[in-house]
Amino acid sequence: MPLPPPPKRPDPDHVPTEQELREDLAAAYRLIALYGMTDLVFTHLSARLPGEGHRFLVNPYGLLFEEITASSLVVVDAEGEPAQPTAWPVNPAGFVIHSAVHIGRADAQCVMHTHTLAGMAVAAQQGSILPLNQMSMEFDGRVAIHDYEGVAADDNMSERERLVKDLGDAPCMILRHHGLLTVGRTVAEAFYWMWYLEQSCRIQLAAQAGGVPLAIPSRGTVERTRAQFSTGPTKGWLPWQALKRKLDREQPDYKA
Repeated sequence: MPLPPPPKRPDPDHVPTEQELREDLAAAYRLIALYGMTDLVFTHLSARLPGEGHRFLVNPYGLLFEEITASSLVVVDAEGEPAQPTAWPVNPAGFVIHSAVHIGRADAQCVMHTHTLAGMAVAAQQGSILPLNQMSMEFDGRVAIHDYEGVAADDNMSERERLVKDLGDAPCMILRHHGLLTVGRTVAEAFYWMWYLEQSCRIQLAAQAGGVPLAIPSRGTVERTRAQFSTGPTKGWLPWQALKRKLDREQPDYKA
């Protein structure tokens, strides 16, 4: 198979079109399914549409993530109600967390929420992500915590405010007794954070299961390692291009 051309460096000021967002978000749904981070038809990945007002893309309620396509994504308002004709229902109650984060964070163009085994297990522990691996150290000081208040419901406006306050300017959050959440200026960035947050949770559980004391690096080493990871508006763009090429080969219908 011939090598693909190298991806062009993205323009950090580019405002994606709705179709571009639809294709990227559909790709993210397929990848979350491909890499085993789904919870049947539950949880959501959402993206803010450009323009005035609060409009977002989200999955139709009842489809598996592996079935999502660009055209099947539904435009909803800030309350999670459909803002377009749709044959499939949406789940406004499931959009509560997403709407709070999108509205509360100007940079939260994409919000991802998962219920994975590793993520839920770490969410049941005291503390946060331990610096057990270099990829885990990137999360030092970047993972917020929100304590559990019951199933998120659209009639609990005060929890929305607390959740946004707890998140602050962090790109990641552990929802205690619930799961994981990431935000990004792009779909690529939100996926990058979710992928490595999930991997860090898996590493942590595997290390803890070894039955021997954990080796924790010095504070200086953790801080130096964290600083060595790149930041900026194009965070995650290079692996994202590779992942989309994979989908183009194996699941090209995600763009339909």
